[in-house]
Amino acid sequence: MSETEIAPLGQLDAAGNLIQLSGLVQGIYARVSDRHDLTPVQAKLLCVLLGGPRGMAELAACFGVEKAALTGLMDRAEKRGLAERSAVPGNRRALQVNLTEAGRRAAKAFHADVGEALNGLMADLSPADREQFSATMAGIITSCRSDTKR
Repeated sequence: MSETEIAPLGQLDAAGNLIQLSGLVQGIYARVSDRHDLTPVQAKLLCVLLGGPRGMAELAACFGVEKAALTGLMDRAEKRGLAERSAVPGNRRALQVNLTEAGRRAAKAFHADVGEALNGLMADLSPADREQFSATMAGIITSCRSDTKR
């Protein structure tokens, strides 16, 4: 089989299945982002900010970019009225990012829509299989998060 061919389902190992699943998830995320007139990165920013204000340095780390690269993303989000930067009380040099009311509405709508679409990936699973899959994913995520803190 050449590198460009995809192995038939059932012939992939766990890593191959994860790669294929990742592609499906990314495709859904991109299509839903587009329906909401957002880029996938803008959608991620809005979803991250749904949890509350974040510092620019924290967001840069979350996105795996330098603070300077995050500035362009924030410029575009502010221009669209989705987010705003403000000074951090007690630290003149630090900025925090908050969602505007329009940004909060957009984030909630996107989050609901992408959640529904992603849940559709598991529609054919039995409730027990869905629960097992969710528990397995949670275990992988927890393990990866603890590995990055070491």
